[in-house]
Amino acid sequence: MSDLRREFTVFIVDDDASGRDSLALLLSLRGYRTSSFASAEDFLRAADSSWTGCVMADLRMPGIGGLELLEELQRRGMDLPVVIITGHGDVATARAAFKSKVVDFLEKPFDDEGPINAIESSFLREEERLETQRSEARRREALAALSERERGVASLLILGMHNRDISVKLGISPRTVEVHKARIMNKLGARNLADLIRITEAASG
Repeated sequence: MSDLRREFTVFIVDDDASGRDSLALLLSLRGYRTSSFASAEDFLRAADSSWTGCVMADLRMPGIGGLELLEELQRRGMDLPVVIITGHGDVATARAAFKSKVVDFLEKPFDDEGPINAIESSFLREEERLETQRSEARRREALAALSERERGVASLLILGMHNRDISVKLGISPRTVEVHKARIMNKLGARNLADLIRITEAASG
């Protein structure tokens, strides 16, 4: 199990107490950490942007249903993967769910492996998302650690300027430009100019 995954929680949102409890029991026996909510409103009141894992939400609940919950999470900028569970599935609803980027659409009654497979798919997506966030944070830190001169050289490099042109622009020797360039590449983990451009754009975006 990855270090990221150890912190993941399956958030079960279902107004059916027996269904909610049986799913929580199944997942707990399989080693998953769970947290249960009787309504989407309860979940949203408690939701925190630091939460990681996935949401398993019933499609139809009094008030906010599963797809509306997904839309609200997206509006808040929370990228938790969502699995929809329902006893009232149809093709049109399933299509709408996948269009909203749910991980899976499980129709009740489902066997034990249905939720497990959906959670594993969700956790893989979550690991990729969080690793991308961490990589971007490391790149931003690396960019912030560049000296003023290195940032100046980097900004001209990504404009496509050659070492000699940069040396004239900054009033330093081509050799000094080359030294700064090597340090920039090393600090940012860039292998070439295209890599440098990609890293700086990703960090600034």
